[in-house]
Amino acid sequence: MKENIHPKYEVVEVVCACGAKFKTRSTMKAVKLDICSACHPFFTGKQKMLDTEGRVEKFNKKFASTQGKMVVRKPKTEVKTKRGTVKKIALSTTPVKAAKKTAKAEKADKKEAK
Repeated sequence: MKENIHPKYEVVEVVCACGAKFKTRSTMKAVKLDICSACHPFFTGKQKMLDTEGRVEKFNKKFASTQGKMVVRKPKTEVKTKRGTVKKIALSTTPVKAAKKTAKAEKADKKEAK
């Protein structure tokens, strides 16, 4: 091993957001945690259910109108070109085919413009 290239491995104190403290070894000078074994629900057996600003209700309200069905978007029939003009494209079975058709149409327009 080369000398003087490895970080120092020292005893440090780990501090959790709940206030728990314990010592371990690390190359970091200080370790601060958001959650530890003293406050984690898996180890304590207490489940914390946080509903931040009514997100569950907001989700239920947003998707109640669909009644559990998938909403399908309509495919685009118009594409804007670089010159700002709008072109109508033929609908195909897949979006990839429509994109290829659009690219071919743009190449044809460039040839016509020259």
